[in-house]
Amino acid sequence: QVQLMESGGGLVQAGGSLRLSCAASGSAFSILNIGWYRQAPGKQRELVATATSGGSTNYADSVKGRFTASRDNAENTVYLQMNSLKPADTAVYYCAALVLGRPARWGQGTQVTVSS
Repeated sequence: QVQLMESGGGLVQAGGSLRLSCAASGSAFSILNIGWYRQAPGKQRELVATATSGGSTNYADSVKGRFTASRDNAENTVYLQMNSLKPADTAVYYCAALVLGRPARWGQGTQVTVSS
């Protein structure tokens, strides 16, 4: 079974950038669709980006134009480049392996805090 681990979170000022990584174990990574989610305190977890096995990406309206998802199948890693960060982006960010469009396996999450 695939295991996922996020890294790259931290504290950044508004307008700054971070790059999150989602490293996966397992030989089936290249056929997986991966979703990036986030959960802010008191709010539901929301999908912010997807990176499909075919290389296409999709984004929530709230991050479109600021976040970019990419993947390196040779490294079994999916990235989320986050630019022009806002305090509203503060959340725990998770990656998930998607099966039929739904998260089937989660990473442990990484905290992103954006100060104003």
